[in-house]
Amino acid sequence: MGNGSPGTPVVHGFPHLDTVRSAITALYRRLSPDGVHTYGTSLVPADAAFSDADDLHLGAQRVARALVQHLRLPDARMVVGFRTMEHAASVELTAGPEYFIELNDRFRTHRRDIGAALAHEITHVLLHRLGLEFPGTRANEILTDTVTTYLGAGWLLLDAFREDAVSRQKLGYLTPEEFGYVLAKRALVFDEDPSPWFTSPQAYTAYTQGRAQALRELRRPPLTAAGRAGRRRYAKDRRYAQDHPGTVADPGVPYAFESGDTGLRVSFPCPACHQRVRLPVRGRVSARCGLCRTRLECDT
Repeated sequence: MGNGSPGTPVVHGFPHLDTVRSAITALYRRLSPDGVHTYGTSLVPADAAFSDADDLHLGAQRVARALVQHLRLPDARMVVGFRTMEHAASVELTAGPEYFIELNDRFRTHRRDIGAALAHEITHVLLHRLGLEFPGTRANEILTDTVTTYLGAGWLLLDAFREDAVSRQKLGYLTPEEFGYVLAKRALVFDEDPSPWFTSPQAYTAYTQGRAQALRELRRPPLTAAGRAGRRRYAKDRRYAQDHPGTVADPGVPYAFESGDTGLRVSFPCPACHQRVRLPVRGRVSARCGLCRTRLECDT
């Protein structure tokens, strides 16, 4: 895990959103909707709680066991150690069943964030066992952060974000707002409210900003919840596509029109899993995403 050094400037905004969305799609494809829904309850704060009175190694092992159970790795044993290192943490990926996780020595005195570091590394083990990976280190780390968060343990990573006039800390590769976005996507699917779990005020702010982005995706045409301006733009683009078959779609809008033997069709990303959905252009229609099975009310 990188980006764990206190004092490192924190990047904000949504620069990795395309990769994050691809990660959510890949997760649904690999686990299936039923598999994803087995993670319907997030890790509870008590399972990651770590006080200064706890024995360092026993406490780290306890939190690691809780995360292994949450991520459904029943035969995985985590051996946690501490050493001086550049990054926040690392894991040795082998065939198992024993995995060696090393945490940065600074976690000896920053115990409240041990759960966050372990969550990311243990998700690496899960993805290794699932055979799910993205090409390139950065994309693969973004996949790991996204899956950690979407499966209910990544709120710890967002809560590890703290920023004030004299210091700053962030764990993981996603920006705070992107962690908030993935957390909000999960909350919408599982009807959760993670906001009471945050101990960091900056984490709560980032969550609200990420949630606003996630909610905007529920109000894009051709969804019936789209706002007036979006519906007007969609109607204009639809007329143009009908009059000019084969026109390349505007990359600035989330939908694209396709002409075929059966008439005009529109494709757009599912607001839940981001798999492309294709529908005939014929007015109001109730559809279901073929990947995550989310019900979509549309006006095509």
